[in-house]
Amino acid sequence: MSHHPDSKKPAIIFLGAPGSGKGTQGKVMGSIPRFFHCACGDVFRSLDTRTALGQQFVHYSSRGELVPDELTIELWKAQIDNLADTHNYKPDIDILILDGIPRNVEQARILERHLDVLQVFHLSCPNRNELARRMRKRALKDNRIDDASDKVIDQRIATYEAETKPILAFYPQDRITDIDATQPPVKVLSEIIQKVLTLPEYQALASKSA
Repeated sequence: MSHHPDSKKPAIIFLGAPGSGKGTQGKVMGSIPRFFHCACGDVFRSLDTRTALGQQFVHYSSRGELVPDELTIELWKAQIDNLADTHNYKPDIDILILDGIPRNVEQARILERHLDVLQVFHLSCPNRNELARRMRKRALKDNRIDDASDKVIDQRIATYEAETKPILAFYPQDRITDIDATQPPVKVLSEIIQKVLTLPEYQALASKSA
C-alpha cells in the first residue's frame, strides 16, 4: 500500500520542560514496532546543507538567528518524507512520536497541515529544582559543562514556560494527558502506554498490522 505524502500522519507529541524526560520516553516508545520516534534535534544535525532548504537553514544559524517557524517545519517535513521514502518510517502503519517539535504555538498550527495529533502527553514537573537537578546531571554526563550552569538552566526553563508550554492551550483538552514526570521513568512509560492502548486510532492501526 503506497502512502500519499500529503495525507495527515497519525502522531503523538511529548511535551515537557527540559529535564522532564520526554526524550527518554520518545526513544523508548520509538523502539517499539508501530511507533516511529522523530527526535527533532537530529533533524538539524543530519541536515544536508547542499540542498536549498539546507542553505536557508545555514543562512540563519550561521548568524546565530532563530530559524523561522515555517522553515523549521519544512525541514522537519523533508526529513520525515525522506524517512518514509527509505522505508524506515511507514506512515500507513506507524504512529509518529515527536518530542522537541512543535516548539511554539505557531509551529503547532503549521504542523496541523501534516499531522493528525492523537494525543499530547504533558510530562509535568512543577518542581523546578528537580528539573534543574536532572538537567545538570545530564549535562555533566554528556560532558556539556556549560549547560550545567544555573544561568543556562534557568534560561531554558523560562523559554519553555514562555514559548512551548502555551501549546497545551492550542490542542483540545481531551487530547491532552498530564503525567507526573517526577515518577520513576518506567512508571511514566507505563502510564503513557496504558493511555495509548485506549486510543481508537491505535486500535485501528494495530488490527491493520496484526
